[in-house]
Amino acid sequence: MKIAVVGATGMVGEIMLKVLEERNFPFTELILVASEKSVGKVIEFKGQKYTVVGLQTAVDMKPEIAVFSAGGQTSLDWAPKFAAAGTTVIDNSSAWRMDPTKKLIVPEINAYELTKDDKIIANPNCSTIQMVLALAPLHKKYDIKRVVVSTYQSITGTGVKAVQQFENECAGIEGDMVYKYKINRNCIPQCDSFEENGYTKEEMKLSNETKKILGDNNIAVTATAVRVPVVGGHSEAVNVEFANDFDVNEVRTILSQTDGVVVQDNLDTFTYPMPRYAEGKNDVFVGRIRRDESQANTLNMWIVADNLRKGAATNTIQIAEYLVAHNLV
Repeated sequence: MKIAVVGATGMVGEIMLKVLEERNFPFTELILVASEKSVGKVIEFKGQKYTVVGLQTAVDMKPEIAVFSAGGQTSLDWAPKFAAAGTTVIDNSSAWRMDPTKKLIVPEINAYELTKDDKIIANPNCSTIQMVLALAPLHKKYDIKRVVVSTYQSITGTGVKAVQQFENECAGIEGDMVYKYKINRNCIPQCDSFEENGYTKEEMKLSNETKKILGDNNIAVTATAVRVPVVGGHSEAVNVEFANDFDVNEVRTILSQTDGVVVQDNLDTFTYPMPRYAEGKNDVFVGRIRRDESQANTLNMWIVADNLRKGAATNTIQIAEYLVAHNLV
């Protein structure tokens, strides 16, 4: 079992390596891949040193699985080349997510859709993953009609340069600006670029990907995505209208029994999810579960997850684990 990590020197690539180690992923050969400027760099993994190789070299080595976190254009250019060589690609960019011929997978929800013929598999957007993991079991039980979500997204979602901008601002250092405005002591109501309808790409991902993953185009989703000066993970205020009524305690029970979800919801002890405590963890945390008293059959939740973990690296590796466990590679 040869596995290639494409984008191994990036923020998500580094977390992928951590997750591979933590979960003791069963590979016989690890291939670390990055752009030409990083080729030749040496990375230590589990006490062994690996030299970073280029994309064509990695294709020629014909790994069984390649996990991609190297940007959309790299995925568009190179995922088909890996697939043509017999490699199953799990791509973390937005390149293939809405392609009708590609599966968009959150393993706890729809890994059963995967077959040996799926050579390019899309990993959903980070903010979508944490939301749908909580929504999926509730949709089965109560039938979701509409979702209103406001996100509070970590600067790590933008990348290492955004973290550097934030750290510079905190230290009073003038430096490169990734955002159009200062992020320290600020909230920027823009994640990704704007589209013609006035929504950002991030906001439309939340809408479009949710429908595809849950397999229901009738679910209405509207989103506002906000960048906040936080490092630990993404937070979401989610308002869900169901076709059927629900019991709040039953909702808590359903969520607490959902793989990958941890309910943190005790007002007496001020227990609720926060990105500070989600950082470095693979679970999705749900709290502030309560009825929307302004409208029938409607629920409010607060959902938090480390966007580099379950929102990216962990979900990707879980897909790879499923493929191996079910002999799909």
